[in-house]
Amino acid sequence: MENTLVDKTFRDSNGKIVLAQMPNLPLIVWIVASLLAIVFTTGKINTVLGVLADGSLFTWAWMELFQGVNYFRRSLGLAVFIGIIVSKLMY
Repeated sequence: MENTLVDKTFRDSNGKIVLAQMPNLPLIVWIVASLLAIVFTTGKINTVLGVLADGSLFTWAWMELFQGVNYFRRSLGLAVFIGIIVSKLMY
């Protein structure tokens, strides 16, 4: 198999095209904490859930950026990482 830019962008080391994967632990924690933050809208628990959600999404983005299986996944991690920073600067 050739190592073209398209292959490097969308294929993993086994040659399979990878756009989405099963969620890993930081992404699951982000989803759960974000959903719970919708239920608990005020108080300290909302603050803790917000910090937990932000931290886990940051961790997921960092892991994708540096350990993603292909360029697409690494770009996705970079986009989310930049999105987190921009959203925090907007407050």
